[in-house]
Amino acid sequence: MEPKQHLYLVDGSAYIFRAYHRLPPLTDPEGTPVGAVYGYTTMLWKLAEDLNKADGPTHLAVILDKGAISFRNAIYEHYKANRPPPPEDLVPQFPLIRDATRAFSLPCIEEEGFEADDLIASYARAAAARGWDVTIVSSDKDLMQLVGQTPGEGEIDMLDTMKNQRLHVPDVIEKFGVPPEKVGDVLALMGDSVDNVPGVFGVGPKTASKLIQDYGDLESALAAAPEMKKSKLQERLIEQADMARLSKVLVTLKEDCALPIPIDDFRLGAIPPDPLAAFLARHGFTSLLKRLDIGAGSPAAATRLHPARPVTAGAGPAEGAARQPLPEMPALDYEAYECVQTLDALDRWIERAFTARLVAVDTETSALDAMRADLCGVSLALGPNQACYIPLGHGGSDMFAEKPEQVPLADALARLKPLLESDAVLKVGQNIKYDINVLARHGIAVAPVDDTMIVSFCLDAGRSVDGIGGGHGMDELSERHLEHKPLAFKDICGTGKKAIPFGEVPLDRATRYAAEDADVTWRLHALLRPRLPDEGGTRIYERVDRPLIPVVARMERNGIKVDRDRLAHLSGQFAEAMAALESEIHAMAGQEFTIGSPKQLGDILFDKLGYKGGRKGKSGQYSTDQAILEGLAAQGAEVATKVLEWRQLTKLRSTYTEALQAAINPLTGRVHTSYSLVGAQTGRLSSTDPNLQNIPIRTEIGRQIRDCFVAEPGHVLLSADYSQIELRLAAHMADVPPLKQAFANGEDIHARTAMEMFGHVDRDTRGRAKTINFAILYGISRWGLAGRLGVEADEAQAMIDRYFDRFPGIQRYIVSTLETVRERGYSETLFGRKTWFPRIHSKTQHERQGSERAAINAPIQGTSADIIKRAMARMDPALAEAGLGHVRMLLQVHDELVFELPEGDVAAASPVIERIMAEAALPAVRLDVPLGVEIGSGLSWGAAH
Repeated sequence: MEPKQHLYLVDGSAYIFRAYHRLPPLTDPEGTPVGAVYGYTTMLWKLAEDLNKADGPTHLAVILDKGAISFRNAIYEHYKANRPPPPEDLVPQFPLIRDATRAFSLPCIEEEGFEADDLIASYARAAAARGWDVTIVSSDKDLMQLVGQTPGEGEIDMLDTMKNQRLHVPDVIEKFGVPPEKVGDVLALMGDSVDNVPGVFGVGPKTASKLIQDYGDLESALAAAPEMKKSKLQERLIEQADMARLSKVLVTLKEDCALPIPIDDFRLGAIPPDPLAAFLARHGFTSLLKRLDIGAGSPAAATRLHPARPVTAGAGPAEGAARQPLPEMPALDYEAYECVQTLDALDRWIERAFTARLVAVDTETSALDAMRADLCGVSLALGPNQACYIPLGHGGSDMFAEKPEQVPLADALARLKPLLESDAVLKVGQNIKYDINVLARHGIAVAPVDDTMIVSFCLDAGRSVDGIGGGHGMDELSERHLEHKPLAFKDICGTGKKAIPFGEVPLDRATRYAAEDADVTWRLHALLRPRLPDEGGTRIYERVDRPLIPVVARMERNGIKVDRDRLAHLSGQFAEAMAALESEIHAMAGQEFTIGSPKQLGDILFDKLGYKGGRKGKSGQYSTDQAILEGLAAQGAEVATKVLEWRQLTKLRSTYTEALQAAINPLTGRVHTSYSLVGAQTGRLSSTDPNLQNIPIRTEIGRQIRDCFVAEPGHVLLSADYSQIELRLAAHMADVPPLKQAFANGEDIHARTAMEMFGHVDRDTRGRAKTINFAILYGISRWGLAGRLGVEADEAQAMIDRYFDRFPGIQRYIVSTLETVRERGYSETLFGRKTWFPRIHSKTQHERQGSERAAINAPIQGTSADIIKRAMARMDPALAEAGLGHVRMLLQVHDELVFELPEGDVAAASPVIERIMAEAALPAVRLDVPLGVEIGSGLSWGAAH
């Protein structure tokens, strides 16, 4: 009897886009973009290897989309209308991907007028009808309609290679709440914003699922709508029934397409090596050629894969230099990980780490706050699948609980300390700043270090399309670069009331989770670190970001003291002021209502009080965002002004005067914010838990909050603030002689601009000049400037024209910057930091214009961020050299650094701090304008600022 046939249908279109976003831009020896081609080829190869190890297919084909138009567009002209065109450098890769498929001697199916999903559905049904089993290699939710088995036929399942998970009927039910044959009904109700399937407005996945569960199918749910309880849902089901039926047609897969190639022709055999070798050689895929094992006489012997052009001057290798080949690694094997429970085993791993000279390190703790968390264990990795977990605090918090065998904490740390502090061994981490702080509390100073998160940021900041590929967390990097989805913390510890601390997780599960983190980090380092010299990222990583890691870690440990009593008093004052504002707002409205409810506020402002300018969103309620309220306030609506004041007080009270009291560390009596080196696309540090960077700068309320940050007895806080650094950088980078001269002479730059713009200086013209100076650097439009200055758009445009006339260098800078970003896809700071703008060519106007505004400012704001980072990295050594090593740097907020020092050392420390900040750009960059630094000191941050 012939063995059962098993057909695999690969959704090739999904592979293409995953491959494109997974790898950096690559070009072959002829200069053709091939990044997606390389990624697609490796993914197809990996699939073939994985299937060969398992019960592999007897038949296999790759299905692709022929074009963007299908029969659905004739049914609904707006179908997929929201999808942007493919990236410019991906278009020439489409035919090469077809060549890659055929190089594997695999069928490559595509048909004009049909989507890949329809062809997959038709082949799957035809094969199942013959009794074959079918596996669809995809994670597309639309294809889940096909999963299952019809009596007398073969079974259809899905394989999600991203999650390495097979999907059967129970998995579909878990996702949609209904069996596969009802998935189309759920999709019809909820719609699909990606494909522009309308659905029923306001109906999400949960509501759609419940409707089909309750009524059986779409038509029954629509027929029952008139009898439902009166609600928005009932109204929408009645009003949009036709849209729901149209959507059902759009999401239903066509299962009777003519099959262009007979299924029997999909039979798998050995892959002839010659066509594949020729394809790999032609495009310079040398590492893949080696896997074919075709000998040293391969035609690819002299072939190299070049980085995508253009590379920036001084930022990377000379044209034609060889790209570092992508490392080849085995799949992650959880069974290979070791749980280290004895000192002998720990000594063995430490010895191996000293020999390797590079070790990936990760800590497992009881909490996310590095200053409060208990250490549960440490994991190490020395190579792919060469990883271990050293449990140190497992067994639960109950003193009577049975604890598993583990190395005593003090003994383990004593053994690990020489390794983690050795200059001869590089410690690699993912957000290693956290691990540095955890281990510092145990007396271990981890150094030297590399950080895969920051390496990724230096390479790919902003490089994402439709939200894909933009993050730098370990899970995102692993899925993007390694095609591996790591174990989730919630899967190990649970969620909600059933969640357990990591220290109570059984050691076998804890080892898998913790050792995997170190293993993945090691692999990411091997993959990403070699890209730095190829792609011009070495300079920014080595000269700016990497030296900052221990500096920021130390600042976090330093923390800053806050006056709890003063905070509580201020919080009470805010509460009284909020209550008074509420009474005034209610009096103006003529009734009481919930001011914090956007719906109630919108109804009061636009329906009851009749103010103009109200607009309703998709939810059917008026927008009451800040811009709307500011517009009403400008029209003289005092109630809008009061609401804005109330909102600010509410936010400041919850975010600062209340939250800061809770944030005080009981052990140190100080607040320890957490800084992210990858939180802002331009390279600026961002602050969280608590966020200390959003306190209003120039308001009385902001000063009152700053007054709550105080020095220890006998000490003062010193604030060192760059003066108008972005304007100074703009004068240099845009080469604007009048502005450079004004800064060199120490003039008031806004007064100078007012004189150039308006011919005289008074309070009004200086204020306008200040607004214009900063607004122009952010690429503001005539309407945006008009709104800020309270003038007509034509008058605002005249001001912009006059500004460019007086300072033509600014306009040249803007035009040149935009041209460069449109050509390369990224902007660059004076120190070589790249920021990518994938939406710079977007067909959607607001997306494109938003990217343009950000691109204009990114080189200036990014250079400013680089300069203050360089100052921070140099500060402690300079203070120590001056005999001021006890001066502690506590905070970095925008362009300001805050220090704590004995009151008697202010005179000695101030010139050192000012010099380091003023000369931070040197010697890498010599500016045409001086960097001004303003210094103040006092018993509180408010007094010093």
